[in-house]
Amino acid sequence: MSEHEHPNQFKLLRERRFAPFFWTQFLGAGNDNLFKFAFTVMVTYQLQVSWLSPSLAGLAIGALFILPFLLFSATSGQLTDKYDKTRVIRFVKWLEVAIMLLAAWGFWRVDVPVLLACVFLMGLHSTLFGPVKFAYLPQHLGERELTGGNGMVEMGTFVAILLGQVAGGVLVAVPGVGRHYVAFACVAVALVGRAVAQAIPRSPSSDPDLRINWNPVTETWRNLVLAHGSLAVFRSLLGISWMWFFGAVFLAEFPAFTKEVLHGDEHVASLLLVVFSVGIGAGSLLCEVLSRRHVEIGLVPLGAIGMSVFAVDLYFASRALPAADALTLAAFVAQPVHWRVMADLALLSLFAGLYSVPMYALIQLRSQPSHRARIIAANNILNALFMIASAIIVGALIHFGFTIPQVFLLVGLANAVVAFYIFLVVPEYLLRFVAFIVTRCIYRIDVHGDRNIPTQGAAILVCNHVSFIDAVLLMAASPRPIRFIMDHRIFALPVLGTLFRLGKAIPIAPQREDAATYARAFEQARAVLADDELVCIFPEGSITRDGHLGEFKGGVMKLLESNPVPVVPLALRNLWGSFFSRIDGEAMTRPFRRGLFSRVGVIAGPALAPADVTPAVLRERVAGLLGEQAVVGQRVPA
Repeated sequence: MSEHEHPNQFKLLRERRFAPFFWTQFLGAGNDNLFKFAFTVMVTYQLQVSWLSPSLAGLAIGALFILPFLLFSATSGQLTDKYDKTRVIRFVKWLEVAIMLLAAWGFWRVDVPVLLACVFLMGLHSTLFGPVKFAYLPQHLGERELTGGNGMVEMGTFVAILLGQVAGGVLVAVPGVGRHYVAFACVAVALVGRAVAQAIPRSPSSDPDLRINWNPVTETWRNLVLAHGSLAVFRSLLGISWMWFFGAVFLAEFPAFTKEVLHGDEHVASLLLVVFSVGIGAGSLLCEVLSRRHVEIGLVPLGAIGMSVFAVDLYFASRALPAADALTLAAFVAQPVHWRVMADLALLSLFAGLYSVPMYALIQLRSQPSHRARIIAANNILNALFMIASAIIVGALIHFGFTIPQVFLLVGLANAVVAFYIFLVVPEYLLRFVAFIVTRCIYRIDVHGDRNIPTQGAAILVCNHVSFIDAVLLMAASPRPIRFIMDHRIFALPVLGTLFRLGKAIPIAPQREDAATYARAFEQARAVLADDELVCIFPEGSITRDGHLGEFKGGVMKLLESNPVPVVPLALRNLWGSFFSRIDGEAMTRPFRRGLFSRVGVIAGPALAPADVTPAVLRERVAGLLGEQAVVGQRVPA
């Protein structure tokens, strides 16, 4: 594990920079759902509204709530970038108080048009809060806290949704006075949320000179172009939007799935919602544990695989359940066949949490701070479009005779296709997944000093070269992508060569053997550094054959001539003797060499200023890192 590790993300709840913000967003999400669910139950079961049938009420309320995301997300992103984010949050919470006062009047008078207007206004409230919610976190949390913070927010949001819906359903069902209780509860939660928001620390503007473009159409397009400026960010936006498409299918079909397929009553539908919400929350919290407190996008392929596997299994678990009268909650739970259904839903949603949280963290980390909120606004716009598309496509499938289990099967298979496409066009996800698997299933990796690897700006990393898998381990230890300069012969290896090509590693050959490849390697490395990215070079020039630290060559000096950037020394320990090293002959030829679950180490030393760098100094620093602890590792001759 990394040194100075934060015990876990829950400690953030004791810190002012996070706790007031967390509870503010928690109360806002809970109030949204308390109000919407109570209103939906009221118009579905308690009122007879000629122009709003029960079958259309849920769709109308959902559409009204999502409409502001399409209309005003672009504007809200600009406001968040231009003004202090804490001021924006407090304004939004005052707006929530005003909306809930109007909603209370609507509940008291049983005025459906007024309540529908409040649904739209609460959608506007959420639209304004969305960009600030995700732009606030990277301003107050470090890179090592971002995954945990996002996991907490994601978990809190789904718990708040669940509690809000339960509270709304319970309160509105109280005979005679239920709607009055809902009115009081909505106003009370809004006031508490506004009071908590007062404790949120200042969050200075990221672009105070921004001129607001009030035209939502042109600004929406401009936001999408901004997001497209970084392909990794833009394709991550598409990945998150797909997750909302995927999740919306299941959430929208829970009532019908419960009634028509599982033959359960409304309490069974509530149980499925609880299972789904708990799964999302558990997956979101699990991200920090699995990621070792970095933004670990290697979890995204793992999440995508789980989503598809358990969506497909849900089809097989539910396609041929016997007909029955409306089962009570106790009767439903008593049948073992239903436990497989609940397990599929829990695991499907858990993997959805693993899928989404790293993507949100990646967007926050890689977006330019000056227009981060506008990138989040673009994300909200895409999310809304994908959710609308989800409703249309699922409605069409049901209309053409597909059963709900068949819809789940199709969505699970479509998720596999979409995930494969995303990982093909953004191979960084796949590479980090490979690194994640290697460092959990082949080795147990200890990382020390990773704070010395800069999270922003250009730098050169130099490291000893022990095995064919060195780059994969360094990739897993780094908080951001690394472009490796590697011996051109490695690219001929069947599997590793493909991975390194996907990772855009830079092939190099000795100058005397291939002068053109040698020159091209340095030209590419200079371009990478000019783009403020990381370059890693193995100064020994080749993988060690005897376990000794070899002489460092002058390639680093050649790079520093044109790109004077910090140089970070790294050391790989305990890899000599592994399956991928050259101990006792060629690497990867003797399967019973030490390897599985061996403990290996990556240690990063403090960065050196360009003026202080020489090959001899770098070798001395790496040798010092190798000799820090008495562990089996690469030998340093006296």
